[in-house]
Amino acid sequence: MPEAIVLINTDIGSEEEVLNLLSSIDGVVEAYIVYGVYDLVVKVRASTTEELKDVISSRIRKIPKVRSTLTMIVIEGKSFTK
Repeated sequence: MPEAIVLINTDIGSEEEVLNLLSSIDGVVEAYIVYGVYDLVVKVRASTTEELKDVISSRIRKIPKVRSTLTMIVIEGKSFTK
């Protein structure tokens, strides 16, 4: 199942608003407000690579107050539960 990590920069002070909008997007499975160079870190999962591309390009990047994104496509991963 294709996955990506998307780092998002928002307009100043709009992090929580963007986080709330992300929660309504199918495919967004995790989202966090963070400190540092980026404002949010988002995990996206889809059935196909095309669907993943659509969620990122057509949904996330078009959210008002999203200034920029950096997308990292996951090629291999493992979950750790402790």
